[in-house]
Amino acid sequence: MGAYCRRLILAACLSLGAVALSACGGGGDGGDNSGNNLTSSGDSGSGTASDSWEPGNFLPASTFANQCVSPRSGTNPATGSAYVDRQGTRLDENNWLRSMSNDLYLWYGEIEDKNPAEFDDSIEYFDQLKTFELTVSGREKDRFHYAIPTSEWQSQTQSGVYVGYGFQWALIEATPPRKAVIAYTDNEDGAGLPPGIGRGAEVLAVDGVDVAYGEDVDTLNDGMWPSTEGETHIFEMLPLGASEPITVELTARAVTSDPVQNVSVLDAAMGRKVGYMLFNDHIATAEPALIEAVQQLKAEGIDDLVLDIRYNGGGYLDIASELAYMIAGDVTLGRVFEQMTFNDQHPETNPVTGEPLDPTPFHNETLGIGNVQPGVALPTLNLPRLFVLTGNNTCSASEAIINSLRGVDVEVVQIGATTCGKPYGFYALDNCGTTYLTIQFKGVNAKDFGDYADGFRPNGSYGTAADLPGCAIADDFTRLLGDENEARLSTAINYIESGSCGDVPASGYTYSQVGARLSAASGSVPKEPWRSNRIMVR
Repeated sequence: MGAYCRRLILAACLSLGAVALSACGGGGDGGDNSGNNLTSSGDSGSGTASDSWEPGNFLPASTFANQCVSPRSGTNPATGSAYVDRQGTRLDENNWLRSMSNDLYLWYGEIEDKNPAEFDDSIEYFDQLKTFELTVSGREKDRFHYAIPTSEWQSQTQSGVYVGYGFQWALIEATPPRKAVIAYTDNEDGAGLPPGIGRGAEVLAVDGVDVAYGEDVDTLNDGMWPSTEGETHIFEMLPLGASEPITVELTARAVTSDPVQNVSVLDAAMGRKVGYMLFNDHIATAEPALIEAVQQLKAEGIDDLVLDIRYNGGGYLDIASELAYMIAGDVTLGRVFEQMTFNDQHPETNPVTGEPLDPTPFHNETLGIGNVQPGVALPTLNLPRLFVLTGNNTCSASEAIINSLRGVDVEVVQIGATTCGKPYGFYALDNCGTTYLTIQFKGVNAKDFGDYADGFRPNGSYGTAADLPGCAIADDFTRLLGDENEARLSTAINYIESGSCGDVPASGYTYSQVGARLSAASGSVPKEPWRSNRIMVR
């Protein structure tokens, strides 16, 4: 496995609940530093600190910033200026992490202050700088602590480019008998993929290793989640609706994902027009794509919108704000989209930007995140309600859309499964070629609600504002996304027509059967950290 893990691991014996995206140890862009020994900062010539460690005593993070084991040279593409890295030590990098975390981490008081000199790997040390407390439901409170090479972070968040095959896996079972299918293709037309390789196609074997019971899980993982362009792997696949498997050779490539797909208008009873769009990632390229989609739906005069965010793990919060305005329109003007709350050391000032803690508004103009002209008025649908299709991969900025609209009394009807539960976010922080993603703030809506760490639940029983009206229904991998007979979309249309969930999903399974088989299962769709967060722009 690589130094930075970006995949959900197929396990030989772990339970599915124990499987998670892994943030593994490794160096930054400056090279592999894992073999470097800790030395005193005084020995490096930096003169900023010694190797003595006083528990509970923290110097400012700026004392250690940009002092690197392997300093970068040249120009930072994000700023256009020269890198400011200078020679330092592993202890300098670790001390920066320690001080930064104590200052910015939302739950800094729950971090065990461990001696940074005892860690010869900064990512390993970073993994300890978090809370290990649990939520009410027993899940980890902080399941979102990651690090990634800065070059990858910049490339991926700005362009939506990653190394893969052009589709995303849904892992139904991680342990034998394992089962995985394709959840969706990164491009609406499945560009570059062989015939039959699309949503619902099940993988049976990878490079000769049986997926269901094979013991060589490294081969399975390496093939399903490639890390290098040009890798070639052999897959035995069963396409959706096929009776016989096919064998295909897939080559890993730089994939540019389309964050908005399948924009269409469906007819419902009583002449109502129902707009639909699949929205998979709050990345920079989503800004122009969402504007175009809303303009199309507005021109067709839709009465309701079904926003499919079942696989949307999040991204830029400002894009979520723009979309929420484009959906609801005038009712949001001058209202709070989200108010950030940092730890109790920073009650009034944003510790990252130094600005007052003013709330994020509903943006009614472009921000220019996605290479569009800033300051241009956004189109709006002016809808009083929204239907969202959700799953356990609906997270962060996607949940902020739900929460913010409910904060200004827009009705949100939830069809699908409970969301991931992440009312938290961060500013990505680069030091020495590694970007650190550590939870820094909690977001609340205009009604001061943000307590959904266990997710929004359709027709739920929390007894809080995390309970939404709607219908609990599992994913339907027997239909393409956007197909009006796909179970979740069909249920949403039925709700629009009748005001209820109905009795039988369009896939033909009654509610008592939902979840009992692959065609109505809920799979985990692993994504890179940049696609699974609530990201603020400085």
